[in-house]
Amino acid sequence: MSVDTDSPPGRQLGKFENLRYDLPASIVVFLVALPLSLGIAVASGAPIAAGLIAAVVGGVVVGLLGGSPMQVSGPAAGLTVVVAETINQFGWKTACFITVLAGGLQIIFGLSRIARAALAIAPVVVHAMLAGIGITIALQQIHVLLGGSSHSTAWKNLTELPSEILHLHGDDFLVGLVVIAIMLSWKYVPGKLRMLPGPLVAIVVATVLAMVIPGDPERIKLSGSIFDAIGLPSIPSGGWGAVMLAALTIALIASVESLLSAVAVDKMQTGPRTNFDRELVAQGVANATSGLIGGLPVTGVIVRSATNVEAGAKTRASAFLHGIWILVFSVALAGLVQQIPKSALAGLLIVIGIQLVKLAHIRLARRTGDLLVYGVTVLGVVFLNLLEGVLIGLLLAFALLLWRVVRVAVSATPVAGTDRWLVSVEGTATFLALPKLSSELAKVPTGADVLVEMSVDFLDHAAYESIQDWAKQHESTGGTVEFVELGTAEMAHAGSAPPKRGRAGALLDDVLSPWRGDGNNNPVTSGVAEYHRRNAHVVRPHLDELRDSQNPHSMFITCADSRIVPNVITNSGPGDLFTIRNVGNLVPANGRDTSMEASLVFAIDALEVDHVVVCGHSSCGAMKALLAGGSAGPSLGNWLANARPSLEAFQEGHPVARAAAEAGFGAADQLSMVNVAIQLDTLRFHPVVRQAILDRGLTVSGLFFDIGSARVLEVTPDGISEISEARRSALAEALH
Repeated sequence: MSVDTDSPPGRQLGKFENLRYDLPASIVVFLVALPLSLGIAVASGAPIAAGLIAAVVGGVVVGLLGGSPMQVSGPAAGLTVVVAETINQFGWKTACFITVLAGGLQIIFGLSRIARAALAIAPVVVHAMLAGIGITIALQQIHVLLGGSSHSTAWKNLTELPSEILHLHGDDFLVGLVVIAIMLSWKYVPGKLRMLPGPLVAIVVATVLAMVIPGDPERIKLSGSIFDAIGLPSIPSGGWGAVMLAALTIALIASVESLLSAVAVDKMQTGPRTNFDRELVAQGVANATSGLIGGLPVTGVIVRSATNVEAGAKTRASAFLHGIWILVFSVALAGLVQQIPKSALAGLLIVIGIQLVKLAHIRLARRTGDLLVYGVTVLGVVFLNLLEGVLIGLLLAFALLLWRVVRVAVSATPVAGTDRWLVSVEGTATFLALPKLSSELAKVPTGADVLVEMSVDFLDHAAYESIQDWAKQHESTGGTVEFVELGTAEMAHAGSAPPKRGRAGALLDDVLSPWRGDGNNNPVTSGVAEYHRRNAHVVRPHLDELRDSQNPHSMFITCADSRIVPNVITNSGPGDLFTIRNVGNLVPANGRDTSMEASLVFAIDALEVDHVVVCGHSSCGAMKALLAGGSAGPSLGNWLANARPSLEAFQEGHPVARAAAEAGFGAADQLSMVNVAIQLDTLRFHPVVRQAILDRGLTVSGLFFDIGSARVLEVTPDGISEISEARRSALAEALH
């Protein structure tokens, strides 16, 4: 039965095959969420019950309406700092009103279908934001761990730390230390005990410990039940600019955190994907509801969501039920909450804060060159405030991106062993590159022969004009300038149209497409001009080494068909193949063709090639004519007489023909493969070839090029085969 993830949990609960997974998963998530919700409320400076209210609303409302099947929502550590600042500035009741406004903004974001735009924020800034929040939380809560109270700023928390250490309360410190130890070591606990949530175990152990150790660790205080804490927010009497800025800050951070968490959860499971706009609307409704009844802001929380997936949940019913369990606990067992020491929650939050600083993110930032953005964002979040830190990080990331995009590398260097100079221009050539262009081009001595290699993807008129003016000036003093364009932005277009970034596929088109004329020019001469413009300088050094002699490793006998390009299908270059082409890739027996005879003797005795290869191909016109029985005309018919042995072998059921037929090839292609096998037999009996095989291990092999699939098959006397990886390696080693 399929899972309808868009139906409400009430309908899903009727599906018992899902409920048997969702029910136990919801209990596990509840046990993880309970201590976290309490700790976040304490760290935010909000009433303890506000954390429980937000957990209930996040579970029930987003569980009903959300667009992410596995995500679990509630109060999150990522909002702790900004919520604490909001409460400190406006007071609790007004902070609740700001949460309502933030929820309204999120609903607008979702209905506007701009949810995915939040994912355009540079990941390094998001990672740094979370790390900055984690450091801030840890600096705050370490004072509570030591038995004191946190201060209003990170700098004050840092500078007052030595004094707090000197006056620490041993009982509070011991309780918090036990929580930290359990949290950090829980992943190493063996057996089934590890199935219990580490945060819950840590808080339970710390609470029991606080009851038996000497002293009186400070505990959480609840003023009545969760229903007593429910109350309407207060509308501020003024300062609406600051109020709206706070609401926008909470809305943006909550949205980004929820969407990033949803993306992460999607990667963890193979079920339906997140509807981001729907999820954002649900988050907005949850925040508006939570703020209206006195709860903290709500976001999607990766810790709870990951726990939900790992616990085996199948639908949103798990998130919905976890909210119900928190509500039941808050009503029936509120007295237990008041036994929890504050330092225990402080220890829990310190570990959570530390875990927000991920070494993997720092290493990634270093590898990708974004470490400066990461560090500046972290410092801004910690020592200024969250919004300013993120804005500074985004501006720096944008500036770094702009620098990378418009950067151009220009160098002018002499070519070793020659009087020539190489000027290389690579990247994005704009007016911003003019100072660098000018300084590098000034290095070229007067009268030198210069090769200018343009590997640019963008060329504006200012850069083009600067290069052209320099080239004219250099040539007027007796020098020469040759341009080679390897990039996708061409100089010919710089003066006739607005600049635009070149298309990356253009180079591939240039390599693979046939030579084309412009309607008036010969396509071959046009191709030669293009070769001189783009490729001549690349092969020139290699050809210079071959100017006096050749040393090919193989003799390649193939058909004259224009669709066969030997160097392409063998991945070889100038000087590698001694190529002989004729109609039908034939080797006439008994030396009947003096041209082939001369080529064989020259390749084997004079050039001493190590391999002789015969390559046939599909849709061969010669083989079709041979099958047609002499309808090719007298000249071609006389030549194709040399292929009569191939036709007879095909008609007698040669093993290669049978193998080709089994592989699905038609009659003409079967004959083409048989023809390759017969030419190999002819070569092996040729006196010069046979002697070279005996004397120095010359190899003779056959290939078949299937034009339609661009595959090259190996032809042996017994059949055909794909060239395996091992065989390719052996051939490559032999050929090179």
